[in-house]
Amino acid sequence: MVSVIWIAIIALNKFFMTRNIHFLISILILGAISGCNSSKPKKSLENLKAAFISESAMTEKYEKYAQAATLQGLDTLARLFIAVSKSERIHAVNHGKVIEKFGEEAGVLSGSIFEIKTSIENLNEAVKSETLDMQKVYQGYIRNAEQEKAPEIAKTFTWAWNCEKKHLRYFKLASLSLSKGNQKGVPFNWYICSTCGNLYSSSDLKDKCEFCLTGQDKFIGYINVKE
Repeated sequence: MVSVIWIAIIALNKFFMTRNIHFLISILILGAISGCNSSKPKKSLENLKAAFISESAMTEKYEKYAQAATLQGLDTLARLFIAVSKSERIHAVNHGKVIEKFGEEAGVLSGSIFEIKTSIENLNEAVKSETLDMQKVYQGYIRNAEQEKAPEIAKTFTWAWNCEKKHLRYFKLASLSLSKGNQKGVPFNWYICSTCGNLYSSSDLKDKCEFCLTGQDKFIGYINVKE
């Protein structure tokens, strides 16, 4: 009789232990799923998607500005617009890659409409856009990514932000030159870092990108940099 009781107790213990184990496993699984969802930097991803769309739009807009400048006989200015367009495209690609790493979709740019005016007016509009990105948009994005502990997002934002500063400087230089009725102050050859989109003119070209340390041999340029 005693042995029967012990057998029953052992069986009940096994039953409850099994149930407890299953319960604990269920809790761990739910916790892991919840942890995965909560680990995504929600606000930063929203900002990243917005930045992807914006950079894609800027790529297209500056291409159209370049076409307009060419038609207006401003080939040197057109080359600047083309160079900045390539830089913006790299920013968009970098943003898109990080978005995909988080298992999200970057979205698609749909039917952007740009008003193309005279090249001086287009240049002034470019200065306004770059000023906004440099002074407000990207600073806020970077700050939020750091708060959400999303280093990859913060890095792609920081690369873009640093590049926007240079875009603004070059656009202001071109605006000053055109206000004097010529393009003499606008560099003719441009080089773009293929990793982060950093932009250099012939006069400030470096052996390595100061933002991401990519070598000069990886820069996108209109002529061989060794020539």
